[in-house]
Amino acid sequence: MKYKDYYEILGVSRDADNNAIKSAYRKLARKYHPDVNKTKEAEEKFKDINEAYEVLSDKAKRQRYDSLGSNWQGGADYTPPPGFENFSFNFNQGGAQSFDFGGNGFSDFFSSLFGDMMGSMGHTQQNFGGFDFSGINKNSPKTKRANNSTKDLDITKTLNVTAKELFDNKPISVSFTEIEKCTQCSGSGYCSNCGGTGIVSKQKSVKVKLPKGIEEGKKVRLKNEGKTDAYGNKGDLYLIVHFKDNEYTLDGESITKEIEITPPEAVLGCTKDITTLHGKISIKIPSGVSSGQCLRLKGLGLPVNNGYGDLNAKLKIVIPKNQSKEVIELYKKIQEIS
Repeated sequence: MKYKDYYEILGVSRDADNNAIKSAYRKLARKYHPDVNKTKEAEEKFKDINEAYEVLSDKAKRQRYDSLGSNWQGGADYTPPPGFENFSFNFNQGGAQSFDFGGNGFSDFFSSLFGDMMGSMGHTQQNFGGFDFSGINKNSPKTKRANNSTKDLDITKTLNVTAKELFDNKPISVSFTEIEKCTQCSGSGYCSNCGGTGIVSKQKSVKVKLPKGIEEGKKVRLKNEGKTDAYGNKGDLYLIVHFKDNEYTLDGESITKEIEITPPEAVLGCTKDITTLHGKISIKIPSGVSSGQCLRLKGLGLPVNNGYGDLNAKLKIVIPKNQSKEVIELYKKIQEIS
C-alpha cells in the first residue's frame, strides 16, 4: 500500500498553519473540481486533495499522521465498541461482513491509517437509521436542538421604505442574497454543492406588512425566514426599518415636505397648489413668512393607529435665476428704503 505525502499533495510545508492549508486546498479544489476539469487525472487528483485536506485540517488526524511515520500501518488495528463485536469493519481489507467506507473516494491508505477513528471521521462516517456509532439518534428533536444551540441562524437586514409604501400599507417585497456555510460539507469546502469554497449563496424573497406608525430604526421579526442548518432548524429574519424618500422626511408620526416660494410670495403671502399622499390640495401661505418655517397640515400624513399623522409643509424661499434688469432695480430700491 503506497504511502501518501499529504503535504506534498497540497503543496504546503510540514509546519503550515490551518489558514495556509485551507487556502492551498481551495485553490487546488477549484482547479481540479470535476465540474471544471473533466480529465481522469483531475478526478484522481481531486480525490487525493480531499483526502489530504481531511487529514491536515483536523488537529487529531494530523497529529496521528505526523507521529506514525513509517509505522503508519499500525493504525489499521481496530477494536469495536460494545454491541458491535459481531460486525467487521475492515475498510476494504476483506471479510464476509464488512461495511465499505470507501464510497467517498478515500484510499486504502487513509482507511488503514484512520480505521479506528470512526468517531471523528466526519463525512466518511456511516449513518444507520439516524444513529451514529456512539449510539446517539441524530434525528431526535433533542439532538437537533443541541446541535443547533451554538449556531446563529438569525439574519438581520436593512429595509428601505418610502412614504408611499407606508401610506399604501400593503405587503412590501424584500429580496436579498444570503451567503452561508454549505450544509452538505459543513463548510469544510470539498463538495460539488459549494464548488470547494465551503460557502453557498442563496437568493431569497419575502413579503412583509409593516405595522401602522412604524418608526425609524425599529425591528420587524419574520419567524423562520432566517438561515437553515443541516438538521432543518430555521432562524428568524430581522428587518431594520430605514425611511428613505426623495420627497418626504419622517419625524415620529409626522412627515415633512419642502415647499418652494419666491421672495415676493414670502413677503406678500400667496396660495400654493401642492401634491400630498392624499392627493392635490391648495394651501394658504400667510405674508411675512421665513425660509424654514413649517405649516402644519393636520391629518395629511401617514397612517397611524388612530387615523393619520400630520404633514409639515416646510417653506423654502428660492431666488429665481436670470432676473431681469427691472427686477434687479426694484430690489435695489427695496434695499434703499428698508
